Amino acid sequence: MEAPIQVQGLTKVYGGGFRAVDALDLSVPKRAFMGFLGPNGAGKTTTIKIITNMLAATSGEAYINGVSVRKDPKRALADVGAVVETPEFYPYLTPMETLQYLGSLRGMPASEIAARGRDLLDLVKLTEWRDQRVGKFSKGMKQRLALAQALLPQPAVIILDEPTSGLDPRGMVEVRDILRQLHRMDVTVLMSSHLLNEVQEVCTDVALINRGRLLRAGSVADLLNEVKARRIDVRTLRPLTPAMFDRVRAVPGVKGLTITGDLSFAVDFEGEEEAQAQLLIALQNLGLMVVSFKESGVALESLYMSLIMDSR
Repeated sequence: MEAPIQVQGLTKVYGGGFRAVDALDLSVPKRAFMGFLGPNGAGKTTTIKIITNMLAATSGEAYINGVSVRKDPKRALADVGAVVETPEFYPYLTPMETLQYLGSLRGMPASEIAARGRDLLDLVKLTEWRDQRVGKFSKGMKQRLALAQALLPQPAVIILDEPTSGLDPRGMVEVRDILRQLHRMDVTVLMSSHLLNEVQEVCTDVALINRGRLLRAGSVADLLNEVKARRIDVRTLRPLTPAMFDRVRAVPGVKGLTITGDLSFAVDFEGEEEAQAQLLIALQNLGLMVVSFKESGVALESLYMSLIMDSR
């Protein structure tokens, strides 16, 4: 079966010889939700811009549903919804007017836009603000509207570039709630992220990239079988300040730390029960007032960090 998104030998070289993407091969299975995971500067956005025809490759090919993006971009991208970079909308339009305008550019009938728009505003939790001007929206609300416009034409392929980047904890949670809804749809998703817990939380598959090269790809479940670190979900009565964040990261055994809500975070931790008890004591000593401390599974970050070290 032909993969909806396929990249073969993709390379992008900038002036001075810097290779942002280096002979990348990648295949996204049908109906997969693939996290394209790597640190800032790994080549994720460059790859996505090439796949969406926003940037030309130096060599190699990107295909969507078997159609070359380079040779026939209009046909290749006809069934694609995308959110790349920070979304910008006309500030004087309402969310529904925005969807009506963007839908008309795609040639969608007004009646279809109206019906689909109502459903999508409900999906992204913007129905309450459907008559408010977008210029008054927070960054998180604009990101949710961007997801709605990407879904408007009912695409078979969705491409997202760091959809939670720059959002506050509440905004991140709201966008991730929407991303989980995509699992119910007959779509194939490629989503870049530098947040390992985010990928672990919402994706079925993952491709790990560093310095423009693919390190590993496969189902999240298969990769997690290789991991020693455990994920611990923590809820507190006080928020985790930047200073506390650094001190928690310094606790022995902590391999990663991700904010998941206003009063919650996830710790990627390597250690047995006694070491976990020491972690809980350390959190309490920081004055966090822990109300919930629960192991929720294995952590992807330890595998990723070891792969990065091996690739240097």
